[in-house]
Amino acid sequence: MRVLIRKGLTTMQKLKEKMTSALSLPKEIALDFPVVTATGRGELVVENYKNLLEFADAKIRIRTSESIITIEGERLTLQQITTENLSVAGRIVSISYE
Repeated sequence: MRVLIRKGLTTMQKLKEKMTSALSLPKEIALDFPVVTATGRGELVVENYKNLLEFADAKIRIRTSESIITIEGERLTLQQITTENLSVAGRIVSISYE
């Protein structure tokens, strides 16, 4: 499952979105939108994240350009973390957006 997260856009963001659409560019890359990919209940990848706010074995909070993503579960671990992508593994119970 891939989710493109969007909230209210500013005028400049709307212009960028129109140009991105006209040029057929992927929005998540051109507009820095986060992409959340869940594989079953055991793995989750967040692309285009900004920073890690909270990390515990039952809860992880991640800031993106659009929102804060909260992942709750059991035995959560960070499998991989780069400047652009963050991978979480464990038993994922819920994913919520603030």
